[in-house]
Amino acid sequence: MVKKLTVLDVIIRIIVTIIAIFVLFPFFLIVVNVFRTANDIVMNPVSVSGMAVSKLLNNLTAVINNSNFSFWTAFGTSAVVTIFSLLLLALFGGMAAWVICRNKTRWSLVIYMIFIASMIIPFQVVMLPLISTFRDVGKFLGINMLQSFPGIIFAYLGFGGAMTVFILNGFIKTIPYELEEAAAIDGCSPERIYFNIILPLLKPPIMTVTILNGMWIWNDYLLPSLMLGHNGKVKTLPVAVQAFIGSYVKQWDLILTAAFLAIIPMIILFLFAQKQIMGGLVDGAIKS
Repeated sequence: MVKKLTVLDVIIRIIVTIIAIFVLFPFFLIVVNVFRTANDIVMNPVSVSGMAVSKLLNNLTAVINNSNFSFWTAFGTSAVVTIFSLLLLALFGGMAAWVICRNKTRWSLVIYMIFIASMIIPFQVVMLPLISTFRDVGKFLGINMLQSFPGIIFAYLGFGGAMTVFILNGFIKTIPYELEEAAAIDGCSPERIYFNIILPLLKPPIMTVTILNGMWIWNDYLLPSLMLGHNGKVKTLPVAVQAFIGSYVKQWDLILTAAFLAIIPMIILFLFAQKQIMGGLVDGAIKS
């Protein structure tokens, strides 16, 4: 039996369609304009006229071989920053969520609430104190916390830890505590209990937070631009795109082509892992 659409259903579908158009429109501009020249883009950026595969190949060649952009260097930098940040987030986020969940004390609740509260604080509020703090800590330790891999990775560990703990904490609540009690009776240390029992059970939600954090870290521009700068040797892909933006001339064909190359890995990852993302969010966040 086909359900008749009510007026409210029609309104909701119209609103959802409008939101989808606004969300997908920037991606449409990128995909269309990588097949066009800079003059075509400037004349009419939303037109599909002038698209040609030869122009795409020329844009790709110009971007990859550009000495100022250093595509492979920036790609490698983004890969290193993303991979190490995700490994540390999965390791320390899982352990923190487990300890907070299993220790039924007032301090554990306070720490958990601090994690949750940090999720709603806009980054713009803390970005200037963050830079000054990292600079001072680097001077105290005798290392460069800015314009370096350790600094940016440590920053992502801090900013991504809240969501990681939130989702994993909700999933750990569903794990029977009797498993840990039985292991403790058999002589397992807390470390063995976590790594041999809890961690294998956390693979689905860890995969979810890894994918979500990975898409955020890979595409992030503001934090790397503040910490790494635009003139240093360490540049992620979003920051390196600035090489095509001059004081008077913006090479829109190369800018959009570089952006297209940067988002391809995340699009592929999301298409293959979208079910895992939704399943982990349902099993983790909602149950918390």
